[in-house]
Amino acid sequence: MILVIKHIDIEGPGTLADFLADNKLPYEVIDLSQGDKVPKLEKDFQSVISLGGPMNVYEDEKYRFLKDEDILLKRIAEEEVPFLGICLGAQLIAKATGARVVKNPEKEIGWYKIVLNDHGLKDNLFKDLPEVLKVFQWHGDTFSIPHGGKRLAFSELCQNQTLKYGRNIYGIQFHVEITKDMIVRWSKAYKGELESLKGIVSDKQKMLEDYVALEKDYMRQAELFYVNFFTVAGLLKKRFFSFTQ
Repeated sequence: MILVIKHIDIEGPGTLADFLADNKLPYEVIDLSQGDKVPKLEKDFQSVISLGGPMNVYEDEKYRFLKDEDILLKRIAEEEVPFLGICLGAQLIAKATGARVVKNPEKEIGWYKIVLNDHGLKDNLFKDLPEVLKVFQWHGDTFSIPHGGKRLAFSELCQNQTLKYGRNIYGIQFHVEITKDMIVRWSKAYKGELESLKGIVSDKQKMLEDYVALEKDYMRQAELFYVNFFTVAGLLKKRFFSFTQ
């Protein structure tokens, strides 16, 4: 069983859910914002995926479930359960493994390039993916790399885009799971944040136009990324897959 953790209703698994369904990988989604409880680490959890959210990791007094999730992620790191953290999820696994999470000098909202470093080019998470990737971002915080961990990718505005800890624990700052509908919903829900920024890169219409232009490459990129992660996790034995757009 793959456990997927949501922190807010509108930030769901997106293309990840399509991939899991098409490849008949059983999963369960819990939504902590709707009162679901953080479970204890069970033996049948083959992998855990923590999604994004508008809260910050240091707001655990306001969002009490973050404390419980921190306990779970510490256990995951100790037990080396295959893990993928996306945006907030990446910041949470960084915190759980002893790294700092702070405000990034600039917010990244929209489509940006990230670059794989030498570690990233050699890591199976990015197997068959190009050195430079165009990805969707929506974040204001950033994480440092935990002791014993590795940085795999960076961008011009945010130096730590991907972390690896141990054999199979990853955190990515960008959103590989994004869909067109999610961009529309986020732009509406986080309208105030968009309006506080200047520049066409964070404009809703521009983000949607870029999505249409990038969709083919982006979907292929997402396919390969999911195949790579679940192969590392030991849940895909062969490098073929099905993915429905």
